[in-house]
Amino acid sequence: MKIGLEIHLQLPTKSKLFCSCPTTADQPNSSVCPTCLGFPGSRPSLNRKALEYGLMVARFLDCHMNQKIWFSRKTYFYPDLPKHFQITQYESPLGVDGHYDLNGKRIGIWRVHIEEDPGRIRRVGRSGEEVSLIDYNRSGIPLVEIVTAPDMSSPAEAREFINQLTTELRYLVGISVQDEQSIRVDCNISVGEERVEVKNVSGLRNMEKALSYEATRQAKMLEAGKKIVRETRRYDEERKVTLPAREKEFEEDYGYIGEPDLGEYEIGAMAAAIKLPETPFMRAERLAKQCSIPEATAKQLVLTSMNLADLFEETCSKVPPEKAVQWLLGPINSNWSKFEPILGEKKGEIIDVIKADSDGRINDNEAKMRLLAMVGMAEVSTSDEGGRDIEVLVNQFLDKHPEVVKDYRTNPKAANSVIGHLMKETKGRHSSKEIVECVNREIEKRV
Repeated sequence: MKIGLEIHLQLPTKSKLFCSCPTTADQPNSSVCPTCLGFPGSRPSLNRKALEYGLMVARFLDCHMNQKIWFSRKTYFYPDLPKHFQITQYESPLGVDGHYDLNGKRIGIWRVHIEEDPGRIRRVGRSGEEVSLIDYNRSGIPLVEIVTAPDMSSPAEAREFINQLTTELRYLVGISVQDEQSIRVDCNISVGEERVEVKNVSGLRNMEKALSYEATRQAKMLEAGKKIVRETRRYDEERKVTLPAREKEFEEDYGYIGEPDLGEYEIGAMAAAIKLPETPFMRAERLAKQCSIPEATAKQLVLTSMNLADLFEETCSKVPPEKAVQWLLGPINSNWSKFEPILGEKKGEIIDVIKADSDGRINDNEAKMRLLAMVGMAEVSTSDEGGRDIEVLVNQFLDKHPEVVKDYRTNPKAANSVIGHLMKETKGRHSSKEIVECVNREIEKRV
């Protein structure tokens, strides 16, 4: 089985790709202008920020960057496209021949380009009386399209690929994929020799289901001795099946022509000047090697929050990595929604508590209580109050058992009976080191 994907993601610009209309709007058809509606006489103007974001994605995917680009008109007739053509890149994408590594497997990236999004069609009304409503607010919003090689071998792997890639792009350029339905994918799949495209699938779950169904359908056809034809299909979410849409077009069928209103753009210097930040999976790989922790542990840190990863690195400068993992992926991660807001004010205190536990000055139980107390989930006494509490208990025991002091003069091990009593009484609230020091100190006062 071979699977290749064409992934479409909206870029987080404030205005559209070729006009100044905002990319957010409350009411249908309220963020439109003559340019994004394709009125005669209107002329597009390229959004530089969208170009920059697209170049960042291409650089991140290690593509060979084109020095010069231009745009083309992709001609097709559909109600969501008022101009009857889409401004895209055909002959000169931003980058080609890249790759992305997934669990040690290299997935080829054929091309990365930017293009405008079409409008949105919504069908309303009862069955048989449906009407189509078109909202052109989305028309013209910038998209980045990532076209992969057919290097994935299962629907689950395809889903994992997109999930990991979009996590990286969220940090790289701020692409928002909180709603997985905002991810749109054209899926190319072949079980035999000929491939079939399942067009415009929304969301990772639907994509995996569409690929699974299509793989089963093609396998059954081959078993029955039938020929698989090159075609475009669509995924019916309600019936969970793929259905024929049309025979598969070749790119030449779209009648691409150069966009005369935009011209050519020299992008070599702009692409070379882009500095890529460290993404979550890059950081996880670095932390795993640098701190000698399992890669799965490093991924859990960075995918929970980059702030948690920051805290981990700072904590590791004071305590061994395994001790930092114990606390950060234990009580702190379990209550991260409470700890993250207080990091600016309490980060130093959090690290100090973990270091005190690591040094043996307090035990795990006391450390946990102190950490949870920072977010109002427990009450603990201060160090001075805790020390006085131990002193009171020691002296109460010595008052009842004066023979301990007498025996201590000749046998210091006599203090063990007091230590054992306090360990039981305090129920782990204080470290053994703290109790031993207090017992010896109070007995010495009486000797």
